[in-house]
Amino acid sequence: MLQHTYPTPQKPARAVILGAGGFIGGAIHRRLRQEGVPALALGRPAFDLLAPSAAEQLAATLQPDDVLIFVSAKAPVKNAAMLLENLRMGEAVCAALQQRPVGHVLYISSDAVYKDSAGPLSESSCAEPGSLHGIMHLAREVMLRAGFSGPLALLRPTLVHGLDDPHNGYGPNRFRRLAAEGKEIVLFGDGEERRDHVAVEDIAELASRIVLHRSCGVVNATSGDVVSFRELAEFCAAQFSTPIAVKGSPRSGPMPHDGLRPFAPSAALTAFPGFRFTPWRDGLARACAATKTAR
Repeated sequence: MLQHTYPTPQKPARAVILGAGGFIGGAIHRRLRQEGVPALALGRPAFDLLAPSAAEQLAATLQPDDVLIFVSAKAPVKNAAMLLENLRMGEAVCAALQQRPVGHVLYISSDAVYKDSAGPLSESSCAEPGSLHGIMHLAREVMLRAGFSGPLALLRPTLVHGLDDPHNGYGPNRFRRLAAEGKEIVLFGDGEERRDHVAVEDIAELASRIVLHRSCGVVNATSGDVVSFRELAEFCAAQFSTPIAVKGSPRSGPMPHDGLRPFAPSAALTAFPGFRFTPWRDGLARACAATKTAR
């Protein structure tokens, strides 16, 4: 659950965003600028958390009243080498914070930290990841908790959709791009597994609210609405004029999460009255419309 240092929103002196050039970091940067929050965007290649001098560079940049937003990661983590690189990045951030503490830290984590469960997951569910990606995020959360004594917020998004996603991973972002190119969409199995999805703009809005309230604690960015990958694919295909085939394919392994990973209503709905997650149909329709305009 989240606790607010400021009951009413207050702009920080400055937000420093690690990973501002990425998909989620860029969305957070844009949202903070809309709120009039001064922001310093740090990202590769100008600022590399894997550089030997990264901790010293970051410490020299930070100011006591800053809010540090840590988004930067090499993701998704697919092997041990990537895991170790991400932990080195976390080590550099923690070393910088020990040298130069700031007023507030927000870490963008992942719902992958949670152990699979037959029932809906929540912020109080067991954090026992079953993937290297989840292990990476949980380890960095623990590192920050151990190395930073000030207000710390952990924002854990589920699968993210929206424009400018660089990974093109299986799901609505890839389905939208294939449909825009008039190419068939091939599903894993029959696309029957059901997952929660969240719009990148919602993550940015939550991050902004956390910053403005100087909130601390844990909150999920999960809509609570599960949908099958087939329904997502067919919805994306229907947004474009060219008829698009949606086909199944033989599975090469077990169905992830036994085909279902539901979430209880996010604590964000209680922490921020008036906030609502974008329904997946609205978010995908908006992204598809923007894709058509761009093309």
